[in-house]
Amino acid sequence: MQTMTRSGLKFGFPDPTSFDTRPIGQITTVSVSENSALPLALDHLTIVSRSEEAGVAFYGLLLPHLGFSRVKPGIWRNPSGLYLQFRTAADGTHDYERYGPGLNHLGFAAPSPAFVESLHQTVTAAGYVARLQRFGDGTVALFLPDPDGLRVEVSYYPEGVPPVD
Repeated sequence: MQTMTRSGLKFGFPDPTSFDTRPIGQITTVSVSENSALPLALDHLTIVSRSEEAGVAFYGLLLPHLGFSRVKPGIWRNPSGLYLQFRTAADGTHDYERYGPGLNHLGFAAPSPAFVESLHQTVTAAGYVARLQRFGDGTVALFLPDPDGLRVEVSYYPEGVPPVD
């Protein structure tokens, strides 16, 4: 087990020479270290904007509707402990591209179709472009790009319908 530290926390990584190379069907037991057995929660996302002013206006409108509270300038947090950090892009960097490397979109689960519809009205009334879409499985989704093109999705999924498949 190799280890590294960050901010006083110790992380363990398996020694790559100790991996079992037998085909999956021949492995009857799997040894898991105590660190890797823990389900890890996503704790933060960093979003880089071309225009600080445009990003503040867009996310300042959207995030309170999604349960986030502003902690300080550039930092938002929801009750589950997910932090969103906002920064300004360096000159000469490229915008987000569909299917390109990097973060493709943010997806949030909505409590009801009415919530998605109400949010659609709120963001379009504020002048943002947003697409409301209904799917055959009962999913109601709102797709809206931020001022730099990073897509935000807010969707209601009926019971038993996964957010990705």
